[in-house]
Amino acid sequence: MPDIFLIVVMAVALIILLIASVYLLVYYSHPDDKNDAYLPKLVVILGFILAGATVLLFPLDVANNEGYAGCQGYDTSLCGGLNMVLLWSIVFWAIPIFCFIIVPFMTFYYEADDGMIMAGTSVNPTGIRKSRLAEACCYQFFVILIVGVFFGVLYAVLNDAKIPVQNYQTNAANVNGLTLYEIAPNVTTNATFNVDAMSNMTANDASWVGTLKTSKETLTLSVSVATFYGGLMAWIGWFLFALFGGIGLAATPLDFYLIFRDRPKHMDAQAFAEAQQSLRQRVNELVEIGELIKTERHDRAHAGMSKLSRFSLNGNKRALAKEEREAVLQFKQAVYLLEEDVDDFKDATSNYENSNALWPYIALLLGFVSFIISIFWFIHVIVYVYPDPPLAPFLNAYFKWFDQWFPLFGVLSVAIFTVYLLFAAVKGCFKFGIRFMFFQIHPMKINKTYMSSFLFNIGLVLLCALPVVQFCQDAFADYAAFSNIRQMFGVQVQNLGFIGWFYRKQIFIYIFMAFAVITTLYLCCKPRDKSADSLALRDRLKRRVTAGPGSA
Repeated sequence: MPDIFLIVVMAVALIILLIASVYLLVYYSHPDDKNDAYLPKLVVILGFILAGATVLLFPLDVANNEGYAGCQGYDTSLCGGLNMVLLWSIVFWAIPIFCFIIVPFMTFYYEADDGMIMAGTSVNPTGIRKSRLAEACCYQFFVILIVGVFFGVLYAVLNDAKIPVQNYQTNAANVNGLTLYEIAPNVTTNATFNVDAMSNMTANDASWVGTLKTSKETLTLSVSVATFYGGLMAWIGWFLFALFGGIGLAATPLDFYLIFRDRPKHMDAQAFAEAQQSLRQRVNELVEIGELIKTERHDRAHAGMSKLSRFSLNGNKRALAKEEREAVLQFKQAVYLLEEDVDDFKDATSNYENSNALWPYIALLLGFVSFIISIFWFIHVIVYVYPDPPLAPFLNAYFKWFDQWFPLFGVLSVAIFTVYLLFAAVKGCFKFGIRFMFFQIHPMKINKTYMSSFLFNIGLVLLCALPVVQFCQDAFADYAAFSNIRQMFGVQVQNLGFIGWFYRKQIFIYIFMAFAVITTLYLCCKPRDKSADSLALRDRLKRRVTAGPGSA
């Protein structure tokens, strides 16, 4: 029978996730989306709940203990009774559906252009309205086709897990007198089994054990579709989590500390004038850059040139697309950092009396806590995850020690360390995007976040959720020994052919830690985010506009 306490915990967790997702959506949404984009908003709420439930299923699975052999009937006192295999299977199906069907379709539909904004211009001279739904369905069809073929082929080829087992054999003919499984006589017939009630080994037992011969064999097991896709999604997500999670592990404590260090302070007249002049100059430069980008696009459309693509077969068009993309990313990065500096300037001047004086100190506390968690993760990986056998159980021992006080404390600690990795991945993604501009950044800003940014971040969080679970079940193998996810990821998925090799050799964890160390050293030298050289960008755009459309 399922544990009522665990069912209540599940219900409370889902309610908290629902409230948190709605709060974030209302608090961060841009006013332009207030009475619009209802379907994307629903997807954001459900995606947030799914991502949170995925990482919180791990501590729930640990508390459930269904992997314990006694749960088969002879010792159920430690068992939660929840069908975690079913819950994990639902998650394994839901995440790829969200990541490759629902979120992409909502993004395509939300960002689709019906052509009416530019109606009557050279971009859309006929003024005919385009179907946003048709455009989104067209893009989504190719996504489903590519992903479906990819997933189907991989399952057909790689669904067998080759699990190494140890085989024991003996040639001893006489086993009389052995007491290996003899229960002590003071235990009644129907009593609950307890290992302490077994009789001690005798000389005959020790002699018989000495005759055992061991050999290694391989057990081939066909992995279920849900478990395979869960392992595959974790494998795909690891390419993002190893990069962004490693960066975020180092960047999160520093960013919290910088919020405290750069807290609003009263400015004198001279500092006020200098800051105002600097901001005014940056605004004028970015306005000019924006006009140049707009002029370049208008000239290209007027010349009848099609939309540039980085995947064009024409080398000149690829170069133009790359140049334009770099310019736009640098422009957006500079605008974002300017908006941040303007907000800080207002907090130190016109909004000084109304600014939240407690937030910098809360950020300092969060920075200290996140620093401790990051340090603990560093130490735990070094002393437990990498060595075989581990040098020390470290966090596993801490969680077990906490359980001696109250079982919920250890599980809550696992939840904190697990959820922290997910937040670190989001922080790392933004930090990487703002520093190196390889892709468009999607920051979460209060009352300034569009649905496209919400959908991007939800997709990122969902892709990183299963890698976080896979990493934690490996890092907390001692504490989570009786969890179902340990049997699924730690035994079945880990022994898949090509995919399992990355897990067995800890390739992703090495990359994760390498980025964490590199980011720590890099941020020690350059702790602040700085925008690209706007003057150089402006001059480059001027040369291109002067040269005319089609010039790189």
